[in-house]
Amino acid sequence: MNQYITLLKSEPVLKRLSIIQLIAYFGAWFSNVAIYTLLLELNVEPKVVAFVAMLHFLAGVVQAPFSGSIIDNMKPKKLLLILISLEIIATFCLIFVNKLEDLHLLYFLIFVKMAAASFYFTTEMSLLPKILHGSKLQKANELHSIIWSLSYTLGMAISGFVVYYAGIKIAFLLDTLMFMVGFFLLINLSIDVEFEKSKENILQMMQDTFKYIKQNPQALHLMLVHAFVGLTAFDALVALMVNKYYAGIIATSLALGFLHASRAIGLVIGPIVLGKFTNNKGLVYVFIAQAFAVWLWAYVMHNFYLSLVASVFVGLFTTTLWSYTYTLLQKNIDKKYYGRIVAYNDMLFLSSAAFTSYMIGVFASYGFSLEFIASLMGFGFILGAVYFKWIDSSQNIKDVS
Repeated sequence: MNQYITLLKSEPVLKRLSIIQLIAYFGAWFSNVAIYTLLLELNVEPKVVAFVAMLHFLAGVVQAPFSGSIIDNMKPKKLLLILISLEIIATFCLIFVNKLEDLHLLYFLIFVKMAAASFYFTTEMSLLPKILHGSKLQKANELHSIIWSLSYTLGMAISGFVVYYAGIKIAFLLDTLMFMVGFFLLINLSIDVEFEKSKENILQMMQDTFKYIKQNPQALHLMLVHAFVGLTAFDALVALMVNKYYAGIIATSLALGFLHASRAIGLVIGPIVLGKFTNNKGLVYVFIAQAFAVWLWAYVMHNFYLSLVASVFVGLFTTTLWSYTYTLLQKNIDKKYYGRIVAYNDMLFLSSAAFTSYMIGVFASYGFSLEFIASLMGFGFILGAVYFKWIDSSQNIKDVS
């Protein structure tokens, strides 16, 4: 942990961005428990739960083909301020969703909120290689993954307690306030990076990017490897688990909160413990370890307390997979294409997460057990290990170190 603290002390811009990132990402997911609690209280079908989970990721997929070109044509601070403003508006408007007839409004607000959040994420990930290099970039990515994971999981965990004790609408209002704090911290930040507006239009930039990917196939392969991490989109599965197994034991919002909090422990510990040992050869074993962790979770899923323990192991390998595969991509692409390649990478990752979320609902609706669904997701990481093993031996992939 000292290495991350040292990095933040030596890089004031990264320090402020990390604080804002913690607030913004925390806010992006804080409303989720309130949303899922609302859906379960409205007694919606599993397909609706899965569709809402899918929307959280699908929003980023839709805007990704254009976001990279916009990032490479717009000053980062201005763009980040616009995006966080959209999140403020969309989050506040969630208080107007009260009944089944309002589901379409809920869908729209989630789409806008998460599209802005995804765009913000892509913008920041494109900015990091412009202000950091070498080992500092790797550590920044690891720190970023810790903050993202902590925000993603603890945001929903703490929200579970807020929803239980204060109610759904209060959770939405508190979320709005958090985004406003992030906005004011960002507006006073000076981001001094080299910026040159491209003379190409968006369509020309997209064509140029596809040409670059065709000439550098390792970029596409690394994007597909990173997309396997999208199999960790467990939100719909967790919600269905709570509804099926734990409803008679503990309040819905609290069960959601505890499960996500336990996964957060693993998500935060993972990069700290595994980061310094992970390299191209070791990544295969991290994929395999993630598969076994998910299979363990599937085996003990029916027991709430054992499921909490298994959730820690599920989270343990996730952030290492995420941060290392992301850094590999940044290491193996040209600076000119950072914004566009990162955007397409996020599109593939979010497509994987959206598809995973949707298929959880489809399988559940057709009567497949939640244990079987989780086991199938675990098998996906074995495929990821095999795929990366082949890439590492057949492509010219630069090691992160």
